[in-house]
Amino acid sequence: MIMDRIALIITIIGALNWGSIGIFSFDIVAWIGGGQDALFSRIVYTIVALAGIWCVSLLFRARDKFEAIDE
Repeated sequence: MIMDRIALIITIIGALNWGSIGIFSFDIVAWIGGGQDALFSRIVYTIVALAGIWCVSLLFRARDKFEAIDE
C-alpha cells in the first residue's frame, strides 16, 4: 500500500533527524524551519508523529499475514 511506504519514509526521515540531534546536537527540521517553535517545524514534527503512529499498525498487519500463512 502506498500509504505504508510514505509513512515509513517519513518515519525514517524523522529518525535521521533524531539521530542528528542525539549525535551532533543539531535539529535539521528546526534549522530548515526557522526554530522549533516555528509553524513549519511544528507541522513537520506533527507529520512525523502521525507517520510513526501509522507505522505501528504495520507491526500488527505483518503479524496477521504471517499467522494466515502458518494456518
